[in-house]
Amino acid sequence: MTTSTALLFADLTGVAVFAASGASAAVAKRLDLFGVIFVGVVAALGGGIFRDLVIDEVPPLAFADWRYAVTAAVTAAAVFWLHPQLARLRTTVLVLDAAGLALFTVTGTLKALDAHVPAVGACMIGMLTAIGGGLGRDLLTGEIPVVLRREIYALAALAGSVVVALLSAYGQAKAAPLTCAAVFVFALRLVSLRRRWSAPVAALRPPRTGTRGPQG
Repeated sequence: MTTSTALLFADLTGVAVFAASGASAAVAKRLDLFGVIFVGVVAALGGGIFRDLVIDEVPPLAFADWRYAVTAAVTAAAVFWLHPQLARLRTTVLVLDAAGLALFTVTGTLKALDAHVPAVGACMIGMLTAIGGGLGRDLLTGEIPVVLRREIYALAALAGSVVVALLSAYGQAKAAPLTCAAVFVFALRLVSLRRRWSAPVAALRPPRTGTRGPQG
């Protein structure tokens, strides 16, 4: 399997996984069939469209290659019809989202590096590719985006992007090491959820309510 074929397979797998994540979240919000498919497609393709526009690959693959849109729509429709068999829907959404985050982190970073974007910029593009779909999903379903909460989400994607950039720099951007990078992001996301790891937040001090005597 060539590198381009492997990237396409990983990209389409990420599309399917994020489409399932978006559709599951839409089903949980009781949206109709069109709404479920729409949210699934946005979740699946949003990050990739951003990536392609940034690296000046126009039109984006989501529009130029029918397999992307069809994969997203078919997966979302399948989730709509099969959701009674999906037990514990919230857990399903979280696991699928973690898998999509991992896959898009790897493919987004690699595509940016292949487009001759410097390593730091490629890491940023990889992170934004990974979180873009989830951001669109959460906004459309009326949730506070995961990336803005205290959870380890964008940080997991950024850490994975750095790993991919380092592998590329040392000539190790091959299937096995890249798979390990994706597993690292996936595991980091799920472990942080289970152990409730979070990024620090600013401590808010209550306003002082001291009494003052009358001013004369």
